[in-house]
Amino acid sequence: MAGSVNKVILVGNLGKDPEIRRTQDGRPIANLSVATSDTWRDKATGERKEKTEWHRVVIFSEPLCKIVEQYLKKGAKVYIEGALQTRKWTDASGVEKYSTEVVLQGFNSVLTMLDGRSGGGGGSFGPDESGGDFGSSGPSVAAPRRAVAAGAGARNSDIDDDIPF
Repeated sequence: MAGSVNKVILVGNLGKDPEIRRTQDGRPIANLSVATSDTWRDKATGERKEKTEWHRVVIFSEPLCKIVEQYLKKGAKVYIEGALQTRKWTDASGVEKYSTEVVLQGFNSVLTMLDGRSGGGGGSFGPDESGGDFGSSGPSVAAPRRAVAAGAGARNSDIDDDIPF
């Protein structure tokens, strides 16, 4: 195979408040616990069933960590794009353990808040966005919600009608 892809996309809810730790040189690292659920109807009994998967998400991008620290709380709905990484570690009793996590770092990471900071809008942040202008971003999963919210406000007054295309 000429190339390969390691990309994970999750849409789910935070199972607990984000945990922010700092490296020795002060850079933040955010740990999230994201739940995704699948529901179906059992063919034999007709009963509705649900299965929830829990995903460990680690964010090394400093701008994304700032957004997580400021705006995300338990129950928040998020869209996440990252990569799978498995790491090996030894516990206190000397047993080797493995954990697989979704890692957000570098240019291939995306975090979109689907609930928004106060229940509206939503915001999408990549690794190069500082979050200073909360509501504006490039295309994202939350774009339809922002479009509805923008129609109600006076944002259209900023549009320049002299644009030739």
